[in-house]
Amino acid sequence: MLTVVIFLAVLALLVLAHEFGHFVTARKSGMKVYEFGFGFPPRAFGVQRLTKDLGDGVVSKKWHFFWGRGEVKKEENQEQAIEHLGWETGTIYSFNWLPLGGFVRIKGEDGECRLEKDSFACQKAWKRVVVLFAGVFMNFVLAAVLLGIGFMIGLPTDMSAGIDDKAIVVGEQSVLIQYIEKGSPAEQVGLKFGDQILSVGGSSVKSAGEVVNYIKSNGEKDIAIKIKRSGNEMDFVASPKIIKAGEEAPRLGMMLADAGIIRYPWYVSLYKGFVAAGIGLVNIFIAFYILIKNLIIGNGLAMEVSGPVGIAVMIGQSAKLGINYLINVTAMISLSLTAINILPIPALDGGRILFIIIEKIIRRPVNQKWERMAHLVGFGLLMLLILVVTGRDILGLIK
Repeated sequence: MLTVVIFLAVLALLVLAHEFGHFVTARKSGMKVYEFGFGFPPRAFGVQRLTKDLGDGVVSKKWHFFWGRGEVKKEENQEQAIEHLGWETGTIYSFNWLPLGGFVRIKGEDGECRLEKDSFACQKAWKRVVVLFAGVFMNFVLAAVLLGIGFMIGLPTDMSAGIDDKAIVVGEQSVLIQYIEKGSPAEQVGLKFGDQILSVGGSSVKSAGEVVNYIKSNGEKDIAIKIKRSGNEMDFVASPKIIKAGEEAPRLGMMLADAGIIRYPWYVSLYKGFVAAGIGLVNIFIAFYILIKNLIIGNGLAMEVSGPVGIAVMIGQSAKLGINYLINVTAMISLSLTAINILPIPALDGGRILFIIIEKIIRRPVNQKWERMAHLVGFGLLMLLILVVTGRDILGLIK
């Protein structure tokens, strides 16, 4: 249950940061924002700023609170009722029953109201691009800020390539399991993400290189592995094997890191957070390239892809390791959303930006029927992919 609560909290933070970017830039660009929703409908309650011109330069302002649709005097909905009373309506800030993030409704976002100045569709191309890009940018900023906070309190870091002179190492360096391949010997014996390897073959280890070299020199013989998990020491026996066709050496199927908790002085931490976020984003784009290339040439998935269930499990595991691990994972998920949303795929922000670029190239608006169809198909394919990956995650948990 705690894992579900933490997952929903992380999801809400990521989505609200994204939507807040759209909201602020739309308002600053002169667009009318109908609603900024926390969670997804049905609506629980909302508040809305109302204004009325009383004449002689006097303007009355007040906040209107309402439950659900907020019906007033049996009108069809609260917006119409308020307009009949002479009030101009502002943005509705709603709180909804499904706690899965949030949303923003901008006037003209689907191409309507092209002749009205406060409509998204009426704005210049560069303003629309800024509004669409702002959500992606906010996910990057969120990741950078989270990493900056993490560096203030101490963040798990791969120390294999060394550290700079301003870093402060908190505690001893250890060998941690960063990733376990599905169906690998490591997964089959019960090794998990976050396990600290204490020894292999009865000999203590201080670096990931020592573990890798021992496995390579051992062939396919059984290996005794001692790990620490949640403060408890545990013993496993695993046998390396060829996991994928074409591999030359047997392995256990786990990714290791020379990890240490590193922190920086507060005046360095935020800068380091943005640097780490930039490097992380580049690495994610590289991973996407490798993933797509292998799918195109028929080599299958070069790495595991997780859906909502898999991500929830990963968040839960990170939370058990400590707040600094949870911060790190949340930042990485936010960077992944940054990379995914900027891709020129219909239904995503990058896809919508692509249509604006096409509009500028052909010097006329793209046919709304075809654009909506493209976004609908793109959304359908994304939902299908999520369902397939989620199903695989659930099967993995059952097994």
